[in-house]
Amino acid sequence: MKGLKPTLLALFVSGVPTLTFADSGFQPLDEAFMGNITGQAGVTIELETKLNIDRFIYTDEGSLEVNDIFVGGANRTDMFSEMGLNMNGAATDRLDNVRINIDVARDGDAIINLLPLAFNAVDFSVSTGAWNLIGSGGSTTILDNFKMDALIGSGTIRIDTATDKLNFKTDIAIDDMDFDVPFLALGIRDLEVTGADYDLQAPQPLRVFAPVELYIYKATNSQGVQSLAVDLQTFEADVRIGGVIVGGTSIGSLALDNLAISNTSMRIYGH
Repeated sequence: MKGLKPTLLALFVSGVPTLTFADSGFQPLDEAFMGNITGQAGVTIELETKLNIDRFIYTDEGSLEVNDIFVGGANRTDMFSEMGLNMNGAATDRLDNVRINIDVARDGDAIINLLPLAFNAVDFSVSTGAWNLIGSGGSTTILDNFKMDALIGSGTIRIDTATDKLNFKTDIAIDDMDFDVPFLALGIRDLEVTGADYDLQAPQPLRVFAPVELYIYKATNSQGVQSLAVDLQTFEADVRIGGVIVGGTSIGSLALDNLAISNTSMRIYGH
């Protein structure tokens, strides 16, 4: 109920006749006074949530459906067990330990910072059921049993009024990802993504995160049509796959050391 009090107060004040304020000695705030209170602290949101969607459907001529979507906490205290860390001592299935700071700078830029409430990373989990392609010719399951447990070290969104670009930065580490690709008889187990300098033999917590930076904005495509543009500025990571399964049998593991993706641009539009 505390969150309702400012709203109720505002409604009450807005309904009081102007004459009452005049008789009581209240005066409206002038522009000079309002100028003196600019530059104050922005808005902070403390977030705790989890999300379930029974089915997501995208339809063109046929449809793609994604079943049993879950986004929440990893419900684990043993993420990256080689470091011997206790993830805040409390495992839940809620996306929590999240603080979002929102500010508008003097130049008009919007700045949104994602931070942990405690000095810790934010753990999260995403899982889905079957991803099905459905059309007049039948249906095919292209992905199933997807589950990812990961950590976010930080996140920043900045909307720049000078360039009309959204800049997104984050630091992410995937502790475990599993999924099946049924129509190819392929399965991936224990996929892990860490920073490029993370060493399993001498692990350091601050090196576990892989940096990601994106610019998202409006730009023309090769046909001169306005499109959604996504530029990947930075992605550097080590990738390890514990098991690759083909036809129900493991054929071994894979590792990519010092994977670096840069100078990558996408233009997204309808056709």
